[in-house]
Amino acid sequence: MAKYGVVLGSIRKNSFSEAIAKGLVAGLPSDAEVTFIETADLPLYSQDYDEAAEQPAEYTRFRDEVRAQDAIIFVTPEHNRSIPASLKNAIDLGSRPYGSSVWEGKPALVASQSPAGIGGAIANHTLRQSLVFLDMPVMQQPELYIGNSADYIGENGEITAEDTKEFLASAGKAFAEFAGKFI
Repeated sequence: MAKYGVVLGSIRKNSFSEAIAKGLVAGLPSDAEVTFIETADLPLYSQDYDEAAEQPAEYTRFRDEVRAQDAIIFVTPEHNRSIPASLKNAIDLGSRPYGSSVWEGKPALVASQSPAGIGGAIANHTLRQSLVFLDMPVMQQPELYIGNSADYIGENGEITAEDTKEFLASAGKAFAEFAGKFI
């Protein structure tokens, strides 16, 4: 049984990113253990804590949850042609202190979404760039730039378009196969 962590770039309740993530998770094997890893409560990363005897409890919780996963699914919106601050903070926090990264070697899936037509493509590639630096093997295909997300995600955060559900589930299945090469 593989363990998949899900890290969302959006901290909004019932976000489009959460709906996309749930669609991806639907394609994972039935015995997969899935954990949505909270990032909204993380204090901003500060190098001052790298040498401190006590870390903020949220730092420890987050690092332990990521460390326990075999693979990570990232789903993010695009903010100002980049990734949201909360996601950047989580990535930095997990990569520190230097030499103690919890990300290293974990296979990753990157999906981006946007109510606009280009589907967060720049955020997707910005995130990929960081993950490659962190030595995470990133699934290349299918590329997941989910545009016009507001058109097929309902008020309660459910995907309403069957073809989108099928596409996301097939991408989740492809990720399980990809991740299986590393775990």
